[in-house]
Order: sequence, then C-alpha cells, then structure tokens
Amino acid sequence: MPELPEVETVRGGLAPVLEGQRLAHVEARRPDLRFPLPQNFVQALTGARVVRLERRAKYLLARLDREDTLVMHLGMSGRFEIAGARGADRPGEFHYAAVPDPRHAHVVFETDVGTKITYYDPRRFGYMALVNTATMDLHPWFAGLGPEPLSEGFDAAHLVRAFAGRRQGPKTLLLDQRIVAGLGNIYVCEALHRARISPFRAAGRISRPRLARLVAAVKAVLAEAIAAGGSSLRDYAQADGALGYFQHRFRVYDRAGRPCANPGCEGVIARRVQAGRSTFHCPVCQR
Repeated sequence: MPELPEVETVRGGLAPVLEGQRLAHVEARRPDLRFPLPQNFVQALTGARVVRLERRAKYLLARLDREDTLVMHLGMSGRFEIAGARGADRPGEFHYAAVPDPRHAHVVFETDVGTKITYYDPRRFGYMALVNTATMDLHPWFAGLGPEPLSEGFDAAHLVRAFAGRRQGPKTLLLDQRIVAGLGNIYVCEALHRARISPFRAAGRISRPRLARLVAAVKAVLAEAIAAGGSSLRDYAQADGALGYFQHRFRVYDRAGRPCANPGCEGVIARRVQAGRSTFHCPVCQR
C-alpha cells in the first residue's frame, strides 16, 4: 500500500492541474470502489472549483469552493493519470510499461481547461467520499489521528508521552495512526535502522535523546523519499505515471541477508515477522 511519501508525491503531481480549476465534467463509471460512492457524487462535484489539494495521513483532500471536501484514498493499487491536449504525460521508467487497462478507469475528472484526470484501480481497494469540511475533524477517518510526522507537533516530547509505560516495540507504536499519522511499514523500518533503535525494544524504556534521534530519522527518511518520488513498489506509480526512485536507497527494507549499511557496523540485515508484517532490522547495531 502506498505510504505517506507516495501519497505526497501524487498530491504534488495533481496539484498543478487541479488547484484553482473548476471540474467541468465528472464521470463515475461504477457506483462503488471499496465503498459505495455518495449518491450525489457526480452532481456535487460538477461545477465545483478545487481551491487547494492537501494531504492528511494517507488521504488526499481536495478542498472545494462548496461545503464539502473530496476525500480520496489510493488503497493498494489506486493511481491517477493526467491527460492534456498533448496526450497523457507518463515520463520515466515503469515496472509495467502497458497502458492502464480502461476497464479499471473508474472515475474521471475533467477541468474547465480540458485536462482529464482518470483514477484507475484494478483491485478497487481505494475509495472516495465527500466529507463536510467544517466537521471533518470529527469524521471517523480523521478523528483521533496523531500529528503529521513532518510537522512541528511530532517531536521527542510527543513520543515520550506516547511511549510512556508502553511495553510494545517502537515499530508497532509508530504504525498506530493515533500516535503519528501516515507512517507505514517501509519507512518505520528505515527510520529505526537509521536511529539504531531495535524495533522490538520496549518503547517505554527508550531514552528521550534516542527518541529525539528517532524523530530526526523519521523526518529525514520521509523528506528524502518525497524528494525522490516515493518508493513505488511493484505496480505503484506517481500521478504522472513515473516511478519513484527511493527504493534504490533502502538501507534495510527488503535487504535480509545483506550487510548493514550503518557506518562501523558489521551486522547482517535480518527479517522477522512482527504483528503480521515483515520487520527488517540489524540485530547488531539496533539496540
């Protein structure tokens, strides 16, 4: 499933063609994705102007000049294709070079300047909804979400409070969206490795200086991934169809059996299943 950097990459790709534009035509080619689309989905969006495009956790938020916000989640295989007067813009390299199957083109947005944005989702695990902007923070998808990991609210003091007395490992807690919003398995593994903190250590026993190092590692790995275009694992692609390249910079994720990349460490990366997910770590330098 796309993680925060991938969703942020998509947001960055869609923003130039959506922000400030009016949706002249909206087409829902099926009544549902993962969940049913709102009954007034097409009518409510047609003619609406997208004021700005934001991201909250792993959600894309199209703020409209009406009372609702269009909320979009990519699920496992959701992606957008942008097409203008000169055709679809799909530069870069691809894991799959084939043109997206039109059978999986489920929602189409066309702006008043003629740009067409098509949402493809072969597995239909993604979803879209219209949520009242004024009360969005009370919606079940957003109520209780923790701070954004790239915000000032995510700092060592926050983790000290969140981890106090907890016996679970820091990886398990960082994946809890109530503690920090938007982090996923890949980048948590990467950040813990950079901070040299074991995913299995009781979180409540990690010192504040080490938590400060972890916060810095989380912010650094996310910033680098966003700059590189996300990890784009398997069939995932950016909004313009191009693959991201951060996967080539992984230090620990999916590198079981390879030498640890941390300076001065002679360990070998190991894989262990933790809460049903693969955890990659160095048993030598991560303590």
